Amino acid sequence: MEEYLKEEYLKVENLTKTFRLSRKQRKTEGGLIVKTAVDDLSFTAYKGEIFGLLGPNGAGKTTTLRILATLIKPDNGDAFIGGSSAVHDEYAVRSKIGFLTSDLKLEDFFTPDYLFDYFSELYSVPAETAAKRKAEMFSRFGIDKFASVKVANLSTGMRQKVSLVISLVNDPDFIIFDEPTNGLDVLTAKTVTDFILELKARGKTVILSTHIFSLIEKLCDRVGIIIDGRLAALDTLENITAGKSLEERFFDIYSQFKGGEAL
Repeated sequence: MEEYLKEEYLKVENLTKTFRLSRKQRKTEGGLIVKTAVDDLSFTAYKGEIFGLLGPNGAGKTTTLRILATLIKPDNGDAFIGGSSAVHDEYAVRSKIGFLTSDLKLEDFFTPDYLFDYFSELYSVPAETAAKRKAEMFSRFGIDKFASVKVANLSTGMRQKVSLVISLVNDPDFIIFDEPTNGLDVLTAKTVTDFILELKARGKTVILSTHIFSLIEKLCDRVGIIIDGRLAALDTLENITAGKSLEERFFDIYSQFKGGEAL
C-alpha cells in the first residue's frame, strides 16, 4: 500500500537535544563543552509498520527513543504518538507505549510474577485482563516455570524475556525496542524477533533501534540511518539497499554523509 494511504501513528518533528559534557567526556570529544546528540531529526512511522533506526554507537538513537518515551525532553521539536505530544502530554503518551531497553534493570529481589502484577496495576490494567495476559505471555516465553524465582537467579536470556513481557503489560499500540537482542543467545534472540513480527501482524507500530544490519534486514519495512544525530537516509529497505547488502549501503551512505551530503 502506498505510504499516503497508510495511517500515520508516529510523527517526529525537528527533534534537537544537546548535553553538557563532563570534563572527562570533553577529552574524548575534542574539548567540546556541549554535544548535540540529536540534530533536527524528523521522520514518520505508520500503523502496522516496523521502522528501523540504524546507526553506530553514539549516533543518537537511544536519545531519540528516550525522547519518544518521554524520559527526557528535547531542546526543540516534538514527537506525536497517536496524536499525543511527547513534550506537552507525556502521560497520554506513556499510556500508549511500551519501551524495552537494555538499560532496563529489574530489581534482583523481585520475581517475574510480582513485577508483572505491579506494572499491570501501575498501568491500571483490570485484574482479570492482567491475569489472562500474564498467563498467555508467561507461557509464550517460558517464564511460567520461573514465575516465582527472584530476578537475581534468572539467566540473562530469561531476564530479557521478563523485561519484554513487563514492557507490554498494557498491550500498547506503539512499542519501542532499543537493541532488543543484545547479549542474547540465538534461541532467545529468535523468540524475540518472531514476537516483534507478530506485533506487526497485529497492527502495532514498532520502532526498532539497532546497529545490527541483519536484524534490520529481517524485520523492518523502512529504515532511517542516523549518523551524528542527523538523518543521513530514510526509505524502504528495498530502496535503501538498491540491490546491495544493507551493510554495503550503510558504509556508502556513511562516507557520503561524512563528505557533507545529508538528507
